[in-house]
Amino acid sequence: MLWLSNLTIFCVSMMAGVVVASTVEKPLQSQAASAGTFLRLDPTFNEIVPMDTVVEKVAEGFKFIEGPVWMGGPQGRLLFSDIPANTVYSWSDTEGVGVFLRPVTAVNSDTGGTGGSNGLALDAQGRLILCEHGNRRVSMLETDGSRTTLADRFNNRRLNSPNDIIFHSSGTAFFTDPPYGLNGQDKSPAKEQAHNGIYRLDVDGTVTLLSAAQTRPNGIGLSPDENTLYVANSDWPFSTHLMSYPILDDLTLGDATVFFDAKGLSDLAYSGTTDGLTLDQSGNIYASGPGGVIILNKKGQHLGTIKLNEVAANVGWGDDGKTLYITASTSLYRVKLNAYGLVYR
Repeated sequence: MLWLSNLTIFCVSMMAGVVVASTVEKPLQSQAASAGTFLRLDPTFNEIVPMDTVVEKVAEGFKFIEGPVWMGGPQGRLLFSDIPANTVYSWSDTEGVGVFLRPVTAVNSDTGGTGGSNGLALDAQGRLILCEHGNRRVSMLETDGSRTTLADRFNNRRLNSPNDIIFHSSGTAFFTDPPYGLNGQDKSPAKEQAHNGIYRLDVDGTVTLLSAAQTRPNGIGLSPDENTLYVANSDWPFSTHLMSYPILDDLTLGDATVFFDAKGLSDLAYSGTTDGLTLDQSGNIYASGPGGVIILNKKGQHLGTIKLNEVAANVGWGDDGKTLYITASTSLYRVKLNAYGLVYR
């Protein structure tokens, strides 16, 4: 698990739909600090989140953002998806917000899906991997700006709308496929799968269904030892569980366990549900949930919450590896921590 410093994608420059723009529909750079608060429940939380830490809102004015991933080492930049805007944005301290990829889904697409990309990740070579709602596929951005389809079908039927993906050190990936990118979701006439699945994508392109038990499988993460897969079920108000699965020697999954139930954290007003997640090198879990980002230890104990005034969607590490970025509805936040993030390659 090493920090990636591959700048390959950013050397593409203005090719095949990879656009860097600064004037069209550009969200606002924000200088506001203390844009959130902290619920400190356990002394361990204070070791992770320093007492003098603030929540920074670094950009705003988006439609609904997701899937943050850092590229380029300490001096790099963050990429993240704006699903309804059909755009992948970039952000850095020096350059602010720019359009990295637009559109993700062609206007005349006939896939039956809607929106752009959701979860983003890097493979072992530092190439950008996209979970594309509108195109209903997992794709890879090539150095010439084109995209290669890695997975778009299971049993010869089109996937629903791939949501999030994580890479194992073997090169195999695990991804989730809820129906959020389909109008009507489970009732959509475009839905071809009878389930909403958790899948394995092998290096040779084989797609294997690992579980069809979750109603809305969403955010996904691996433990530092790669023995456990965590998957959020985002079916508020019916199921707001973070599930854990033992990863077997053949990279299939054992029986699921409820690792954390976030339903008790929410009042009658919707304040978010289990969604995107990431881990640090000690195995602590940072998961979007009711109220903001909940931090859990590897036993599932709730240590505390980074509280925001809007719904948190996903989280990812950046900068020097100790900065947590949060995509939350219309705004991008960051919090500087003491923990080092777990970055997969």
